[in-house]
Amino acid sequence: MRSTALVGVALALAACSGSGGPVVLGLAGPFGQPRGASMLKAAQLAVNQINAKGGLRGRPLELRVADDSGSEDVAVRIAAQLYADPAVVAVIGHLSSGTTLAAARVYGAGATPVVMISPSASSPDLSGISPYVFRVCPSDLQHGPHLARFALQVLGARRAGIIYVNNDYGRGVRRTFAAEFARLGGTVVEADPYVPTTPSLEPYLSHMRRGGVDVLLLAAERPGAELALREMRALGVAWPVLGGDALTGIEADGPLAEGVRLSSAYLPDRRDERNAAFVTDYARAYQGERPDHRGAGAYDAVFLLARAVDEAGAARRAIRAYLAGVGHGRAAFDGVTGTIAFDTSGDVPAKSVVIGVVRDGRLVAQAEQ
Repeated sequence: MRSTALVGVALALAACSGSGGPVVLGLAGPFGQPRGASMLKAAQLAVNQINAKGGLRGRPLELRVADDSGSEDVAVRIAAQLYADPAVVAVIGHLSSGTTLAAARVYGAGATPVVMISPSASSPDLSGISPYVFRVCPSDLQHGPHLARFALQVLGARRAGIIYVNNDYGRGVRRTFAAEFARLGGTVVEADPYVPTTPSLEPYLSHMRRGGVDVLLLAAERPGAELALREMRALGVAWPVLGGDALTGIEADGPLAEGVRLSSAYLPDRRDERNAAFVTDYARAYQGERPDHRGAGAYDAVFLLARAVDEAGAARRAIRAYLAGVGHGRAAFDGVTGTIAFDTSGDVPAKSVVIGVVRDGRLVAQAEQ
């Protein structure tokens, strides 16, 4: 089934056709890295579908793609370039919390601020950072506590170990998990930081084994989690492993990642007609691939911005005013990730997270009790 209904809702064309140049959206993320691939592909798919229906007010939609390499310094430079480009009416990005926080202050400053919608940046520090910053994903205030409740209530764990990447994302998931785990009566035996250049996590794992943990939270990015899983195997420990949405994609590691559970704002097997059409279209466009939460969020962001332009025009301030009313005073947006309704901080407080589990190389919904 094609996603005709979603396209139709988002793209009701204006009565007069107009003949201006393209409507340009910036797209910023680490597109040279595997984690950025789905975001780029899904955004392009959305643009292609919009243009196939006639574009916006008779104008084609176009992406201005900028690779931030996952670096905060590069993200600031990219943000300055997109901000300074008068053709760019809004930006989709950035992917991770660190780059989004760094770029947010650029987009929201000066005489001509531009809206940024992140598909996947989850740091609580983004909330209310600027009236021009929005996101379509839950924050770590949902991820960490949900993982803690799952560990206690479903897995029956009482003593947790945490290994976290020492950045905004890792610290946020670690902090919110630990607070909820302790509130529910669990004990965090130890929480150890690492950086991407850390050569081995074996000392942490060995110390946790002596301390007697019964669940391991990897508040990590994928390379760090893979290192931990390899070294767990070498040590012969087999704790249940939990992680945040930054581990999405680890299912491609096959047996190494089998059984890993992670929290996500979106799973491809979400039971919804719009999502089913999106997953089908994505697989058709990209040789059977499945989208992740980053791609689904970017897809929704493109269609949401298209609706804003169609109904309010392509001026930067008009787009911001339109988004600020989505969900209160203006209809919420029903996307493939669920219903998007912004609060005054640019967050989507009604969005919830789900637990996925790696089974046979795929990330599927985990039954929760």
